[in-house]
Amino acid sequence: MKLEGKKVGFAMTGSFCTFKSTIPKIKEIVNQGAEVIPIMSFNAYNLDTKFGKAQDFIEEIEEITGKKIIHTITDAEPIRT
Repeated sequence: MKLEGKKVGFAMTGSFCTFKSTIPKIKEIVNQGAEVIPIMSFNAYNLDTKFGKAQDFIEEIEEITGKKIIHTITDAEPIRT
């Protein structure tokens, strides 16, 4: 599947143990030319765990995508397919 010119919503929830292996996948999608809209659940956005600090993940994802992470219901409401 060609991703160039596509808009992709990438949501991360509470599977904290997968974050370090998932973030490179976001980068791959961006490198293939897609616009990635990053989305995180409340817990994924706010909780530090043994797998890493939330703020570190947030900064990395926002740097890769060039977009602020959608992390509240009110911010997500305008998303349309």
